[in-house]
Amino acid sequence: MSIYLDVIWALNLLFDSLLLYLTAIFLKRRIRIWRLIAGGFIGSLIILFSFTPLHTYSNHPISKLLFSVVMVLVVFGYKRFSFFIKALMTLYVTTFLIGGALIGAHFFVQFDAEMSTKVMIANVTGFGDPISWLFVLLGFPIAWHFSKRNIESMEMTKIQFDQLVDVTLIINGESLTVKGLVDSGNQLYDPLTKLPVMFVSIKNMMEGMSEPIQKIAMDPDALIFGTVELPVEWQNRLRIVPCRVVGQENQLIVAVKPESILFETKGERYLCEKGLVSFTMQQLSSDDAFQCIVHPKMLTGPKQHDDSVKVS
Repeated sequence: MSIYLDVIWALNLLFDSLLLYLTAIFLKRRIRIWRLIAGGFIGSLIILFSFTPLHTYSNHPISKLLFSVVMVLVVFGYKRFSFFIKALMTLYVTTFLIGGALIGAHFFVQFDAEMSTKVMIANVTGFGDPISWLFVLLGFPIAWHFSKRNIESMEMTKIQFDQLVDVTLIINGESLTVKGLVDSGNQLYDPLTKLPVMFVSIKNMMEGMSEPIQKIAMDPDALIFGTVELPVEWQNRLRIVPCRVVGQENQLIVAVKPESILFETKGERYLCEKGLVSFTMQQLSSDDAFQCIVHPKMLTGPKQHDDSVKVS
């Protein structure tokens, strides 16, 4: 039986280099090509050692760990211990992620039980198992693409989750609790009072809303032009705020000054006593992950203890 060791080694060199490149993408690090190739070369040495008297030592788990350590040091360097550990763990997660995807795809389309058995016992012949070549050359880019997309999606979800806060509004003795997204792009202020403005959608909460809030959200123009009136206690809280939106130079919105706005995030509570709320029927989140857009200025208020604010 002839074994083309150089071809099998080249396959592993390519595979290890691509894994290191994907690891760099996950870590958002810019790496030189020669570093990636050098790291892949070090990882591929295990294949060469497997055909020497050193195979007993090179195939040991500790030896493989040492190879991984050297690969990370060559590609990413050493800045501090936490940076090194993060890069090493990301390399292993990337390897398991891609390897699991390839193995799963392999057995999903594999119908030949005898061939599957041969693959399981790692029977390498000639240029290597043709099924392995097929899935490395075709399956790796596919698994790489979807893995990268999934990681980016999880990152966006985490970023959004970190920016979500619980918001409790108290207006004329009424309490409303919603999930809010802190948006740095929201820089709307009332030009007269300099109070920040937040937006609250009541599209999916109409049944629990009081009549004044429903009127403000459903027909703000009627309030601006005076064709609809609110109770006296609400009129004293109304503000007309000019704003700019895409496609319109100037627009007027109706905002309300609540008695208090309480934010809770990561176990801490912040009280905002000076702020405005604009109610709308527009759905702010396509998946209803949040119901309001919070002005970042509102979170600069003082922290509150559990017994310092009572929400009725």
